[in-house]
Amino acid sequence: MRLLHPSGSVVHLAYCTNVHPAEDLAGIHEQLSGVAARVRALTGAPVLGLGLWLSSGAARALRADPGELARLRARLDELGLEVVTLNGFPYQGFHDQVVKLRVYRPDWAEPQRLAYTLDLAEILTALLPDDVTEGSISTLPLAWRTGWTPDKAAAVAANLDALTRGLRALAERTGKTIRVGFEPEPGCIVETTPQAVELLAGTDPAHLGVCLDACHLAVGFEEAADAAGLGLPIVKLQVSSAVEAPPGGQRALAAYEEERYLHQTRCAAGYADDLPEALAGGLPADLPWRTHFHMPLHAAPPPPLTTTTPYLEELLGRLMTPDEGLTAPLTRHLEVETYTWSVLPGPVDVAEGIAAELDWTRRRLAALGLKEI
Repeated sequence: MRLLHPSGSVVHLAYCTNVHPAEDLAGIHEQLSGVAARVRALTGAPVLGLGLWLSSGAARALRADPGELARLRARLDELGLEVVTLNGFPYQGFHDQVVKLRVYRPDWAEPQRLAYTLDLAEILTALLPDDVTEGSISTLPLAWRTGWTPDKAAAVAANLDALTRGLRALAERTGKTIRVGFEPEPGCIVETTPQAVELLAGTDPAHLGVCLDACHLAVGFEEAADAAGLGLPIVKLQVSSAVEAPPGGQRALAAYEEERYLHQTRCAAGYADDLPEALAGGLPADLPWRTHFHMPLHAAPPPPLTTTTPYLEELLGRLMTPDEGLTAPLTRHLEVETYTWSVLPGPVDVAEGIAAELDWTRRRLAALGLKEI
């Protein structure tokens, strides 16, 4: 979906396809013809934006076969779908029975992460619509915090230098700029936006920046004003919400305890790296808890639980209406990223849920003065 900001900038809104388990090209084509096409029909969007997730294997296959890449682009056009952003955080196996800490491997100290991201950048230049010259890729916040050493930091720095060189060369060759956004997340080396500022200092702002995930920032109790004013390029905003429990109501979070994904849990006075640890007494019960469990934007969990949707709404406002004027938005790529439909309590219709989330986001953006085009 495309929306026109009052400043005249075009803002792209997409949903992230990491919600689908497809890991190969056949599965990707199936998800496009199935759920994505149905979401487009349900939203009535002239063109539906996708934040495409490609596993490392699918990315290698597309990079190696220009014919397959052209076929994918043609299929997107045929179905009224467009791609201006890729989710390059999960490398593979994102819907395995147990993911947890494996989602952070390979990290940015490893050559596989660099190769994968450069493959994605090359692919994205071919998938961008003809009238779009800038794409974005979100990626992990360098590494999980344990095992971080000076040698690992040096390897990360070398890989980021190589990434920048590769993106610059790609821009010179294709005329299209691909920007990579590192996504702060609780428990990682880049856990907060101030850490992002520190660790990305000196990198090329034309090609590297941050991807702000509203769920992650809310779990970390970051102020929306601070995140919006961090001074780094905001390559993408992931429109997402976390689950929150009030003091004394934390046992209700047990409904969201599951074995696939990591659910970092925070309060103002402590942290737990996963929800079971918090529920076992790892956090004080006299403070609100927030848990890294992406919640549907349009639906509230059963009481006493709530979500961090008010935080998301404030962040959207600060990114879309900086200084309350007609200044250009601080980011032009928005991606709805509730990937947890398969582990939510109770039955769900994924296509209907994604369409409802997109409609929720469209209404919020319309209230901020953006018009669909």
